[in-house]
Amino acid sequence: MSFAHYPSLQGRGVLITGGASGIGAAMARAFHAQGARVAVLDWDAEAGAALAQALPGLIFAHCDVTDTPALQAAISESIVQLGGLSALINNAADDSRHSFTDLTPEAWDRCIAVNLKHYLFAAQAAAPAIAAGGGGSIICLGSIAWLNNTTGMIGYTTAKAGVHGMVRTLARQLGPQNIRVNALLPGWTMTERQRALWVDAAAEREIDAAQCLPGRVAPEDVARMALFLAADDSAMCTQQSFVVDGGWI
Repeated sequence: MSFAHYPSLQGRGVLITGGASGIGAAMARAFHAQGARVAVLDWDAEAGAALAQALPGLIFAHCDVTDTPALQAAISESIVQLGGLSALINNAADDSRHSFTDLTPEAWDRCIAVNLKHYLFAAQAAAPAIAAGGGGSIICLGSIAWLNNTTGMIGYTTAKAGVHGMVRTLARQLGPQNIRVNALLPGWTMTERQRALWVDAAAEREIDAAQCLPGRVAPEDVARMALFLAADDSAMCTQQSFVVDGGWI
């Protein structure tokens, strides 16, 4: 298979939260291969350092995205190091399974903080720089999990549903500054974490029954949609949801 090259991404600044592993790391590699200047924020210092070593020029900042002042400071510093910003990808999330009956207020707040709250404050910190460069793209990772009756992680699915309201409002507010805001919804994506923790024989049967297409959604499949949404090719796409799930929903 061969895939698209996006000349408009060459030299542009791209910042990815939760970019040290999984889908985020696949995005970092994809943008780096397009010639973009890439910065990654993540709490996993070891994985972030390894990615920076593998991708020359990549900027890594150790950051807990649930610490809002630290998040916004890391974004501001990364923008300086990038020399400007064209795209923000709000990717960091935590889909750890949890019980509805046992969920505590503290655990609920944590779910919302990592899966929704930081998207807003990252956009708040990044939007002025994107506007100053003439516009660009904010991509917020959603999920099909809240659309396909997924249970076992109500904090996660509630937050991911909230992403869509945030995207629609931000798209309207930031549109006059030529900033596009879209949601990117992966299906069950075969990251190392998913395979290690949750993809067993029963899950494989569920995926086979649910998807229209054979095979499995890979992190690289999601990353290729992010490339399109960050590139000039999507210049008139905003306030939308782009699904990469093999035809599940």
